Amino acid sequence: MPTLTFGEVRQAFPNASEQVVKNELFRLSAQKIIVSVYRGFYVIIPPHYASQGVVPPHYYIDRLMAHQNKPYYISLLSAAALLGAAHQRPQKFFVTTVLPKPSVSPSKNNLLMWSYRKEIPSDFLLTKNSETGTLRYSNAELTAIDLIQYEQYIGGLSEAATVLAELSERLDFRRVSRRLFDYTSQATLQRLGYVLEEVLLQTEVADALYEKLRAYAGRLRYVPLSTRSTEAMAAKNDRWKIDINMTIEPDDL
Repeated sequence: MPTLTFGEVRQAFPNASEQVVKNELFRLSAQKIIVSVYRGFYVIIPPHYASQGVVPPHYYIDRLMAHQNKPYYISLLSAAALLGAAHQRPQKFFVTTVLPKPSVSPSKNNLLMWSYRKEIPSDFLLTKNSETGTLRYSNAELTAIDLIQYEQYIGGLSEAATVLAELSERLDFRRVSRRLFDYTSQATLQRLGYVLEEVLLQTEVADALYEKLRAYAGRLRYVPLSTRSTEAMAAKNDRWKIDINMTIEPDDL
């Protein structure tokens, strides 16, 4: 087994005291035989990662989430990378799971970046085999929505637009069920449509999203492009009903 938990070790060695088990796990960690990636959860460092002393999250994330008994999916920049649409390798590993948030400090593993939903949109996930299990990650359309909805986690709307520029060739909102829209806000979809059409000039993709959004929501109401911008509103976009209160500047690809 490539992973183990504190509870499993206690169960395997019932005659050992809690402190003895803690001391032994600490010793193995100091020797770089195992690494603690979450409170009470350890990964046995495989030989091909031994020189780095760091095990990438894709190696253990499926087992970690099973240990927590929580559904999850790899999201945002990490999902985009799996979809072939990350212009640079993300420094964090983005995981979305359900509320409530765990009490463990995020400093325990600074490679993991968590976001939370009330419910996981399971019908819109893809799977991929890994060294230790099955990875679950968002499909292209859910990834696009998440990039806008959770833009504060990835550096803002300009970063979201940069990734969307590469992801856009995989987007086809005509093929996805409208139930996908149940997992986000109408405002997020308006912002996504605006970015696709006006910033990235992806008219065909934007048109498909617009048709499905109008059928789903009916009349659109004006929303700010950014809820965090302090800039004055410069103009309005009548089609997507966007108050343009910031300038989106994607990186050159």
